[in-house]
Formats: sequence, structure tokens, C-alpha cells
Amino acid sequence: MIVFDLKCLNGHAFEGWFEDKKDLDQQLEQGLLACPVCGTTSVVQKLHPIAIRKSSHTETKRALQASREVVSELTEKVAEYVEKNFEDVGTDFTKQALKMHYGAEEHRNIKGTTTKEEDKVLAKEGVPVFKVPVTKKSKDDLN
Repeated sequence: MIVFDLKCLNGHAFEGWFEDKKDLDQQLEQGLLACPVCGTTSVVQKLHPIAIRKSSHTETKRALQASREVVSELTEKVAEYVEKNFEDVGTDFTKQALKMHYGAEEHRNIKGTTTKEEDKVLAKEGVPVFKVPVTKKSKDDLN
């Protein structure tokens, strides 16, 4: 038996016991491992600087694919959260954010768009802004 440290896309670290590295790889590939904290099956092996070895091309491709899947799932979760919990103020984002920053309006979660010039104004005024990339919806999701 061997213990491997694992990490889910939400950053929860945990360990698992396996027969060998091949057993770990098979379970990761089949999506059999789940985070004991949040239950997500987007899990990767946590690397240790003292145990780094050269990986084969196949292992590298598998790790890259797993990373893409983790990022994709995380991006979807962030977009879903923002969609459900933020008011869309569109192109009035800068105006609304400045009003809240200076106390002219009550603070609330807002989303919208800004120009590069507006980004500079918000930064100069010290308004905390978090840019979230917009994900394109597939044709099946539109209706």
C-alpha cells in the first residue's frame, strides 16, 4: 500500500491509500475518487518537490486534461454563482460601483461591463473589482 496526497478543484487536500501508482491513475481516470469535504470528483494528485520524477508523455497529457477539466468546472461554478447572486447593471457598472464606494448607494453585489478607461478610473479610485471571464454558452443552452 502507498499513500498519495490529493487535492480537489476547491483546494481541499486529503490523502488516499492505493495498491500502487497504477491503481491511483486508474481510479483518477475513472472518476472514482471524490473529495471527502465537498464531494467533487475533480481530483488530482498533489505534487511534492521531493518526489518529482519525469513523467511519460501519456501521464503529462492526462495531467493536463485533468487540469483543464478542473479549471472548466471551476469556471462554470463561478459563472453560475455570479449569475444567481449579482445584479446586472450592464454598462452602468462603473457609475454604480463608484456610488457604492463613496457611500451614495447601499453596497450590493453587481456585475456589468467596463471599458479600459473605466478600469483605470476604478483602479485610481481604489474600487475593488474582480474581472470574471465571460463563458460562451452552447447553442443547446440558449433559449
